[in-house]
Amino acid sequence: MSSLGEAIIHLAIDLFHQIRKSKKENIFYSPFSISSALAMTYLGARENTASEMQKVLHFSKITENTRGATNDHVEKPGKVHHHFQKLLTELKKSTDAYELSVANRLYGEKEFPFLQEYMDNVKKFYLASVESADFKNAAEESRKMINSWVESQTNEKIKDLFPKDSLDSSTVLVLVNAVYFKGQWNQEFKKESTVEENFWLNKDTSKSVQMMKQTNRFNFVSLEDVQAKILEIPYKGEELSMMVLLPNEVDGLQELEDQLTAEKLIEWTSPQNMGKRQVDLYLPRFKVEESYDLVPTLQALGMEDAFRGMVADFSGMTGKRDLAVSTVVHKSFVEVTEEGTEAAAATGVSVALTSAQSRESFRCDHPFLFLIKHVETNSILFCGRVSSP
Repeated sequence: MSSLGEAIIHLAIDLFHQIRKSKKENIFYSPFSISSALAMTYLGARENTASEMQKVLHFSKITENTRGATNDHVEKPGKVHHHFQKLLTELKKSTDAYELSVANRLYGEKEFPFLQEYMDNVKKFYLASVESADFKNAAEESRKMINSWVESQTNEKIKDLFPKDSLDSSTVLVLVNAVYFKGQWNQEFKKESTVEENFWLNKDTSKSVQMMKQTNRFNFVSLEDVQAKILEIPYKGEELSMMVLLPNEVDGLQELEDQLTAEKLIEWTSPQNMGKRQVDLYLPRFKVEESYDLVPTLQALGMEDAFRGMVADFSGMTGKRDLAVSTVVHKSFVEVTEEGTEAAAATGVSVALTSAQSRESFRCDHPFLFLIKHVETNSILFCGRVSSP
């Protein structure tokens, strides 16, 4: 398993535990998108700002073995960025099996002198283009321009990534990452098998959903210790798959979530643990759209300096310590139907200039967790919770 894939799983679970505190029913986000947008920012971070980011993004495992990685100059940005370059190149390969577009872009204030080295490295490692924007005199126009680029990259599923007034004349740098995925199941669900059924929100309350059904051989594991089972549904081409984590009990999700760690998830879903079984699968059609302000979440995880004016050190971007991150927004969309899945997510990070501050039944008729991953690198592209389809 790639060490970057492992770092993304750790971030995914950390974010999940933070987001679930918000008591939202459904959750959906792209840890891969969030990780890559922040990694482009980390490329320009130095000193304590860099070590905090490295910790929160779980990059330390990757940067060990790289002498003095956090204080290296821009031209030697440790192994992390090479790993991203490899993963992004892998994900951008063209295939007829599914549509996956990953796009990174930097918008810099046109009057602001960014180091050429930084710009070149962003291009090289994150396959990102660098555009200039006039935040100083035309923040609103710049916001619209960035939003419309994100919309075009996500097949119009992610609109208004940056809400009105989220960028202003103090903004000097906006980093954006957008992911869009549309995949067909390896074996489609037959539409005529879909019937209206109850989905239990809890022991007493149910709602009516369109329940899809198929019987097939799937990778499957039953987890005795946490009273849950996991099933893997491959997409056409088998390079990507959806993992569904289903508690045995209608109200068993909280217990499963409480015990969820990155280590356990890696172990549970490892090829040694999962085996092919004949399974009757019942999965509701569902659609989830969410948006998150990730600043409080990242601060809670320990990334603090990056947001503090006069403390943040992004001198790898400009040669000076005059930048701080002002916003990190993330928006996501997923739709699951008989044919397959459509999902999109975008993360925007904007940086502001600082002044002085045997046959199994797998019936998803109650709340469950799911993730969509790139099989070879075991990287989690999307993950979420469906409490109410």
